[in-house]
Amino acid sequence: MTPARGSESGSPALINGGDTATATAARTVQNYVGGRWVASDATRFGEVRNPANDELLARVPLGTAADVDRAVKAALEAFPAWRQTPPVHRVKPLFKLKNLLEEHLDDVARVVTREHGKTLDESRSSVRRAIDNVDLAFGIHDRMMGTSLEDIAAGIDCHTVRQPIGVFAAITPFNFPAMVPMWFLPHAVACGNTFVVKPSERVPLSQVRIFELMHEAGFPAGVVNLVNGAKEAVDGILDHPGIAGVSFVGSSPVARYIYRRAAEHGKRVQALGGAKNFVVVMPDADLDRAAAISTESCFGCAGERCLANSVVLAVGEAHGKIKDKLVSEAKKLKVGDGMEPGVTMGPLITKQHKEKVLGYIEQGIREGAKLLLDGRGYQDPQHPEGYYLGPTIFDEVKPEMVIGREEIFGPVLCVMKARDFDEAVQIVRQHELGNATSIFTSSGKWAREYRYRVEPSMLGVNIGVAAPMAYFPFGGAKGSFFGDLKGHGRDSIDFFTDKKVVISRWF
Repeated sequence: MTPARGSESGSPALINGGDTATATAARTVQNYVGGRWVASDATRFGEVRNPANDELLARVPLGTAADVDRAVKAALEAFPAWRQTPPVHRVKPLFKLKNLLEEHLDDVARVVTREHGKTLDESRSSVRRAIDNVDLAFGIHDRMMGTSLEDIAAGIDCHTVRQPIGVFAAITPFNFPAMVPMWFLPHAVACGNTFVVKPSERVPLSQVRIFELMHEAGFPAGVVNLVNGAKEAVDGILDHPGIAGVSFVGSSPVARYIYRRAAEHGKRVQALGGAKNFVVVMPDADLDRAAAISTESCFGCAGERCLANSVVLAVGEAHGKIKDKLVSEAKKLKVGDGMEPGVTMGPLITKQHKEKVLGYIEQGIREGAKLLLDGRGYQDPQHPEGYYLGPTIFDEVKPEMVIGREEIFGPVLCVMKARDFDEAVQIVRQHELGNATSIFTSSGKWAREYRYRVEPSMLGVNIGVAAPMAYFPFGGAKGSFFGDLKGHGRDSIDFFTDKKVVISRWF
């Protein structure tokens, strides 16, 4: 089957159908298995809705272990021939995919905005990050090279080669539906493995579009596969004996579950979890820039990203000066449909998640935090049915408060105060999560000291979103990461290959 090019509405991966009055006209998402689009065995379906206006976009099958098994069998069947394909030839479909993604960047970005709600510019940036990972995989024939040393003993030589392992799978989140699967898939298949993607059931449509482009790029049947579903499909991946390793991005409780269950079955696992990211603002910082950058960091993508700096930890006199600047910057944000020009913050992903974030705001008020900016009353005049929430800022937040401790994953910024630098470091270190953090200062001494003493693995200096480029590793520390090899960068080669050591002597 050759996928139709153009808008998602013409997608061969979406078929008509429905079993409820509200969903009879909705299209149903299909799986991509063995080089073709196939219907799921699911008897239960979820709804994919546009968060901006509650429009029903599609039905998504809540797939079964049988769906997973079908995809894994296709991937296992494709693996021997794909492994034997020279690396310089394995990347040729990736070259074509990169060109197709460039050609259809706006197309894919619009799908992301419709199903997720983030602004079109934010969606474009995320697709660009996906392309960056495809770019990096082009150099696999160099990055995958082994090592050698002759005469490790008299007449004996030793060398290592990197070999692909088999079938890998990625279980990916709702917040970056086009980007996160590409943290893993290009590197895995370039190394000679075959792959299965299980996207979030909330946002399957962008992966459908990308898999249409992968089909057009000419990957051999079974090398790349797409399975839709929720927990049953996830458990099917974790338990399947044919899957060698699993990559996951999501909340920390689920990351811990993924790590434990997959590891019990002998799989390699990299499970990237949640975050409560602190931005430390020193008194010597450029406070205007610190406020503007911190606001964008917290409220970009409506706060639904693991790199959002959701706590401004102001040191000493910086606290009194920056809190009003943060409110001023937040009031400049334009909330609305991410498709509309000038909008800088879109809606939350679902009605249920909006209610959860509203619950955190109520909790903060009960705990005694001071509400500097209240976003609860925002309603979009054009789309009153959308899942909108305005930017919200709390001051006088204590580390032991629920809003100061738990990941809210929404447009809520907490402002804390530290007496001095040492107390700021202590607050960051005592938190159980350690994904990312930033410091704003004009002092190289404070920047180096902060980098040296805190645990989060991604750290920004006068940077709001400490997002590593594709050629650096991505992943946190403490309760924000389960595993030992991070996403993309050099770690990806180690994760997706095994090192075989050959010691040889010839008589």
